Parts: sequence; C-alpha cells; structure tokens
Amino acid sequence: MALDPMFYLLSGLIVAGDLIAALFFLKFWRRSADTLFAIFAAAFLLLALGQALLALTNVPVEERSWIYLLRLAAFVLIIAGIVHKNRAD
Repeated sequence: MALDPMFYLLSGLIVAGDLIAALFFLKFWRRSADTLFAIFAAAFLLLALGQALLALTNVPVEERSWIYLLRLAAFVLIIAGIVHKNRAD
C-alpha cells in the first residue's frame, strides 16, 4: 500500500523535531545533571523512533499497534519523570 508523499514529508519533519527536542534536553541534562531532562530526552527519542518506524515500515494499519506502544512508553516516561521530580523536591 503506497502512502501519500506528504505523509513521508510530515513524518520526517516530526522525527526531526523530536530529535532536536531530545538534543536540547540532553544539553540541559549535561549542564544541570537533572534526571528530568534525561528522561525527557529519552521520551523524545522514543517518539522519534516510533514515528520513523511508522513511516519507514510498510506495516498494514491493523498490525501497527506495537509501534504505538513506543509512544505509550514515551508518555509513561514523561509522567514518571514528572512524578519523580515532584517527589524528590
């Protein structure tokens, strides 16, 4: 099943944005050594990986649920990082 070329363009933009966000959070983590920034960087890397897999693999729509588990893991990481940060203070 061939997808619209616009899908690939937008997926590439999303992946690039997620990778840039991850790099910014890694830079903040190196400066402050705050684990929240490292957790956010890992979450954005998972989001980028999930979007890249979605665009690059030719998996039918019905069988894509395992890709969305990466997004779920990213959001769980973000929530866990925020809860950990609030409990640590």
